[in-house]
Amino acid sequence: MEVIRTEGLTKIYKSGLRKIRALAGIDLLVGQGEIFGFLGPNAAGKTTTIKILMHLTFPSSGKAWILGSEAGSAAVKQKTGYLPEHPAFYPNLTGIELLSFYGRLFGLGARKNRERIHELLSLVGLRDAAKLAVGSYSKGMLQRIGMAQSLINDPEVVILDEPLAGVDPVGRKSLRDLILRLKKMGKSVFFSTHILQDVELICDRVAILIKGGIVSVGRLDQILAEEIESIEITAKNVSSDAVKAIGEIALNVIGSSDKCMIVVKDEETLEKIQAILGLHGGKIASIIPRAKTLEEHFIEKIRE
Repeated sequence: MEVIRTEGLTKIYKSGLRKIRALAGIDLLVGQGEIFGFLGPNAAGKTTTIKILMHLTFPSSGKAWILGSEAGSAAVKQKTGYLPEHPAFYPNLTGIELLSFYGRLFGLGARKNRERIHELLSLVGLRDAAKLAVGSYSKGMLQRIGMAQSLINDPEVVILDEPLAGVDPVGRKSLRDLILRLKKMGKSVFFSTHILQDVELICDRVAILIKGGIVSVGRLDQILAEEIESIEITAKNVSSDAVKAIGEIALNVIGSSDKCMIVVKDEETLEKIQAILGLHGGKIASIIPRAKTLEEHFIEKIRE
């Protein structure tokens, strides 16, 4: 079942006589129960896409649907949680008061609201800070209370705009674990980020957005499996003559005759290395294809 779908989503901003294209015909499909990473450099169009999904801005053309209904409908909003990139909370409210405010906005009764607040504060690890003013919270704590407010209505879909940005490594680990827990609870999570390490750890699928257009989309293993960056060969008993011959065709040769690591670009070069080693009495201990990392794939797409 699809939970988010966009077709031909385009957004053009006007600045005086200039027209700035923020999105150029975005087609997206996010399935139920997925953690979907929406990647891109700054000004790629990630936040614009999310604002259209949340009906905070409107597309110049194209459409977006959440849970089978057009984005922005009251029914959809009741089932959607949202954390903006720079959430602004009333600083003098305590964590409990803040969540109580959002619970009332969603029409939760007093008893249900109290139960939900207690549950969420435990979920995001803020029970000890529940009675502190939000204005005294650290960046990581603000992100966690923001996650809690995005879940107050027990949504089916959670949309997060850069939830891990500006948070220290411990806080990022905590938020990553929380996103994984949301998946176990049966929720679908769509979040934008430019922190690639986090994406590799938790996402089922990703889309890479550059200059308003999607350049890659799919499972990480599918995106990266086809792109072998190099092949690493570990060899033993490599004579100096063999090292010299190998050095002329390999990308890199590291080590001594006892144990040598050779890096080659492709299988054709690998076969030549094997022939050289066989000729000089060397032995291959291991051959490991090295796929591109997400970071390398991402940077390559930006350069293209």
